[in-house]
Amino acid sequence: MDLIIPNFPAVTQLAIPAFVTLILVELFVLRRLRNVEGFETRDTATSLLMGVGNVVAGLIFGFVAYGVLSWSYDFRLFTIGFEWYWVLACFVIDDLRYYWYHRIAHRCRWVWAEHVIHHSSQHYNLSTALRQSWTGTFTGMFVLRIPLVLIGFHPALIVFVGGINLVYQFWIHTEAIDKMPKWFEAIMNTPSHHRVHHATNPRYLDANYAGTLIIWDRMFGTFVEELSEDSPRYGLVRNIGTFNPFRVAFHEWVDMFRDALKPGLKASDRLGYLFNPPGWRHDVEISGSEAIKADYVRRNPEEAGKPGLPSA
Repeated sequence: MDLIIPNFPAVTQLAIPAFVTLILVELFVLRRLRNVEGFETRDTATSLLMGVGNVVAGLIFGFVAYGVLSWSYDFRLFTIGFEWYWVLACFVIDDLRYYWYHRIAHRCRWVWAEHVIHHSSQHYNLSTALRQSWTGTFTGMFVLRIPLVLIGFHPALIVFVGGINLVYQFWIHTEAIDKMPKWFEAIMNTPSHHRVHHATNPRYLDANYAGTLIIWDRMFGTFVEELSEDSPRYGLVRNIGTFNPFRVAFHEWVDMFRDALKPGLKASDRLGYLFNPPGWRHDVEISGSEAIKADYVRRNPEEAGKPGLPSA
C-alpha cells in the first residue's frame, strides 16, 4: 500500500504573527520595565529584511534541496510512517543533524560565509533570530539530511520537524530571560546557552551549537556555561559596521573569494581560505579562534584550562 503523506503545516510561516507579537513584548519588557536599550532601530530593520530575504530565497531555491532529498528517497532502506513516535524520532535525529551542520558552519569558511549573517548583529534580541542567510542552498549542506531519507523518513516529514526546530530557536534569542530551571538547562537549549553561542568573548567562541537539545554539546565536548562575571559581547570578531542588507548577505563570500584568489598562493592555500576555519591564514601557525583563545590565556594565565579555553 502506498504511503499516505500528511499535509504538514508550514510551521515557520504560521509562527510569524507570534514572532512579531513576542518581539513587541520583549521590546516593552526591556525598555519600559527594565529600562534597557536592547533594540537599535536600524539593526532591527536589517534583521527583519534579512528574514524576508531568507523566505524569498527559500521560495526560489528551496526546490533544489527538496528535489535532492526526494530523489534520494527512492533509495531508502526502509519506509517509515508518520506515527507520532516516528515524528519524535525524526525530530531528535534531525536535531543531531542540525548540531553537526551548525558546528561545521563555524569551522568551515565555505559554510560560515552563509551562516555569518546570523551572527552579524551586535545586539541580541528576538529580531536577531530572524537575521538569516540568503545563500544557504549554495553551501550544499542540505546533503546532511540525506542519511535521514535513506533510513526511510519522508522529505516532507524532515522539512516539518526542521521547521519546528527553527521555531523553537526563536525564543532563545533574548536577554529578557536569565536562566531557566536547572533540569531544563541540562537538557534543552536556552537563552543563556545561546547567548554564549552568539558571544565573541574568547571563552565562548565555538561553543553551544545546539538547536533544540543542549545534550549534543554536552556529549561532544562543546558546551560552555554563561558566566555572570564574563557577560557576552555580541557580533563578530571583526564587525562589518553596516546595516546594508546586501553587504550583510554577501560580505563574507566576497572576502573569502578575495582571499582565495590572492596572487602567489599555492593551491593548498587557496583551498585553505575556502574550507579551513574562519580567520585561517596561510602565513601564521595559529589563527582564527584558536589564536584568540591562546592570546587570552597568555594574558590571563589563571583562566587556563577552564571551559572553552586551552590549558596553556
